[in-house]
Amino acid sequence: MTAKTSHPSVLAGLIGAGIQASRTPALHEHEGDAQGIRYLYRLIDLDRLQLGIDGLPELLTAAQRMGFTGLNITFPCKQAVIPLLDELSDEARGIGAVNTVVFADGKRIGHNTDCLGFAEGFRRGLPDVRRNRVVQMGAGGAGAAVAHALLSEGVEQLTLFEVDPSRAQGLVDNLNAHFGAGRAVVGRDLPAAVAAADGLVNTTPVGMAKLPGTPLPVELLRAELWIAEIIYFPLETELLRHARALGCRTLDGGTMAVFQAVKAFELFSGQPADAERMQAHFLGMGN
Repeated sequence: MTAKTSHPSVLAGLIGAGIQASRTPALHEHEGDAQGIRYLYRLIDLDRLQLGIDGLPELLTAAQRMGFTGLNITFPCKQAVIPLLDELSDEARGIGAVNTVVFADGKRIGHNTDCLGFAEGFRRGLPDVRRNRVVQMGAGGAGAAVAHALLSEGVEQLTLFEVDPSRAQGLVDNLNAHFGAGRAVVGRDLPAAVAAADGLVNTTPVGMAKLPGTPLPVELLRAELWIAEIIYFPLETELLRHARALGCRTLDGGTMAVFQAVKAFELFSGQPADAERMQAHFLGMGN
């Protein structure tokens, strides 16, 4: 489902925890300015508000009552928001995670633009890599979208590692229902899985500026692996730094950040976005 009518103005926001470094507001507002749209984008930071996920219902109700056009949703709310919505796009329902909510005709409609965003970045940044076996760290809301994108882009088998075993199994069951039995498995032996893999993708928050570190021991990396991140602050995480030192092909989280924002902009405004302009603006913001 897409927005059918253009808005003379847009009031949007991002709900998440620890999001003060987000570039999303600047991306949206800059593109709005370029198109002559009065576009305001606000951060709604759970940490700053001293709220947990249990504050989500109140925040959605407040935004809807205050005339917000829509909201982006990020960690840790991409799955918790689903029961609070009236409708889901086919993609959001299939993935089981929402990163964009549009308020329209009194309804809250959930979308997922993360899947498209990662797939576009993968096609651009790692177009010809081997895709027989891939290890993914994390099976949360962003992880669900990335996993769908990886299997859609031809990964033959995806092995998922997640601190919550039930969450990992739930995503594996979802993926196999969509893509075929055996396309996804729950990881049990991380060293063995990485040793047999062509590529590794990190969808956990480990590596963000507020949560430094690596999602797995860097001793498991080797030059033949390609490594992809979805974190973009910093663009060069500790994982990518170690991988590049080994000579691995790598993909940072910048392209996913841009292309999920492109689609969200279009859902909020009803207007096509200039993806190249948004990407240039993103890169111009530095690291």
